[in-house]
Amino acid sequence: MSIRGMLSQSVEDYLKAIYKLQDENWVSTSELANRMEVSAASVTNMVKRLSTLGLVSYTSYRGVRLTSTGEKIALEIIRHHRLLETYLREIMGYDWDEMHDEAEHLEHHISEEFEDKLDKMLGYPTHNPHGDPIPGRDGSIVQIDSEPIAVCPIGVALTVRRVSDTNTEMLRELEAFGLLPGATVKVLHDNSTGGTLTIQSGASHVELSLDLASHVFASPSEL
Repeated sequence: MSIRGMLSQSVEDYLKAIYKLQDENWVSTSELANRMEVSAASVTNMVKRLSTLGLVSYTSYRGVRLTSTGEKIALEIIRHHRLLETYLREIMGYDWDEMHDEAEHLEHHISEEFEDKLDKMLGYPTHNPHGDPIPGRDGSIVQIDSEPIAVCPIGVALTVRRVSDTNTEMLRELEAFGLLPGATVKVLHDNSTGGTLTIQSGASHVELSLDLASHVFASPSEL
């Protein structure tokens, strides 16, 4: 049995959270406690256990980082999650919050055979409905450069590449404006002092608050 087959759902959730937080830095136990919504003491106990399993490197007062084994497992769970989100959203028509919650549950329970068949049925997608990259079976990730739409050039055709997935109400609002990944848009006017951007989305002109715009990432369409 692979090491992943011996891990609990809680352990897998920790590995996924550390991967998303670590970037180029070590992750503090307080950051991890906030992400997992548990006490710092609970996090310390868990990361010590993960260190014993060889899944993380942990140093007091410095924090935690995934080992190569821990990162491989985290990427596998993220791959499951994002493939499932794509299926639930595009094939089954789930709403944003339903899609995420269902994928959170199912990601821990699908087999590699199911994963492969799901990937093939979906046409081997590289990104999920939010525009986040779906790790390949080998852990590779297809990154598409993008930047917040508020700093994109005015009057240039842009393609929305990614939207933040932290707030379902925000996602519904962006969907209503036609500002989901794959959409072609233009910034027509930057009224930063007034707290808005004027965006052309399809045939519509949309006044987008800077707060909402901060969740939309785009790049020139010709890239």
